[in-house]
Amino acid sequence: MGVFEAIGTEAHEEVLFGADRSSGLRTIIAIHDTSLGPALGGTRFYPYQDEAEALRDVLRLAKGMTLKSAAAGLDLGGGKAVIIGDPAEIWSENLIRSYGRTIDSLGGRYITAEDVGTTVRDMVLISQETPWVSGLPIEDGGSGDPSPATARGVIAAVRAIGERLWGAGNLQGRRVAVQGIGKVGMDLVRRLTDMGAETVVTDPNADAVTFAVETYGSKAVSLDDIYDIECDVFSPCALGATLNASTIPRLRCSAIAGSANNQLAFDGDIELIVDRGILYAPDFIVNAGGVINIAVETDGYSPERAATMVDRIYDNLAAVFDTADRDGVNPQVAALRVAQARIDQAGGRRFRGRSEEQ
Repeated sequence: MGVFEAIGTEAHEEVLFGADRSSGLRTIIAIHDTSLGPALGGTRFYPYQDEAEALRDVLRLAKGMTLKSAAAGLDLGGGKAVIIGDPAEIWSENLIRSYGRTIDSLGGRYITAEDVGTTVRDMVLISQETPWVSGLPIEDGGSGDPSPATARGVIAAVRAIGERLWGAGNLQGRRVAVQGIGKVGMDLVRRLTDMGAETVVTDPNADAVTFAVETYGSKAVSLDDIYDIECDVFSPCALGATLNASTIPRLRCSAIAGSANNQLAFDGDIELIVDRGILYAPDFIVNAGGVINIAVETDGYSPERAATMVDRIYDNLAAVFDTADRDGVNPQVAALRVAQARIDQAGGRRFRGRSEEQ
């Protein structure tokens, strides 16, 4: 698949392929839109089956970051990066620093952060090669691991759902099925438990499942059985595209709200959800807590200010639901309209980056 064929009509501004023979680095950085500011998005370190799969993923993720930042009211554009390979097998300081130099070549048009397969330690190494990195340790003036902020944002979204469906944001006695209990999913389980909710969990990592059962009293089910669990909220917190024509008919929930990016396998799958009478909270609204937390770094990180901004996801989602009602559309369409309207207000300008401004 050629890169322009893969982009199609999505109009990504720039796609950079980087490689370093000495470290084995193979990376793709996709910049979707910089109308509102430099493209911010995490780096995913993942063993893709091939380069075509990696390209498809980074393009979708970059577009999602554009929508996420725009809908959250941030002066940031959307971008994403992938490193192809299993970090457990090919990670090295040389590889990460080489990747940092690749980012630096973009002159500030792309700012990276953590994502699946990368850590705060990686961000520190990258910062030795480029200033265009966020999510650094708090002791270094950064915001640290964004996972807790992402989980906090999901809680805000679930509260907004509760207010709309049940007349109260109190989650006491509600049941939430959490698909994927990595850093975000596990923190979400903790927060749900603290609020009196019951959790059902699944994850390929058996140790993580055992921890959730023993620490938070979660009920564990298999990876496939999670779709059949009767619950109030189904929360996809793993990789994307888990909501599709095969899984949606099996859902036994009132609403969907989770931290995973690109939860719908195809855009048209939202109609399957609507037809089931399930309230869908668009993923790029719900999972914006991490990018909001990181964005606070630009003015000097404040945990209190970050928490206040993340909690506004409650209001952002409520506004999307109101827009959907007013316009007679589903929440996904409403959220896209909200994000696109803000992008359009920028008038099609592009953030040029340091190298072009000097």
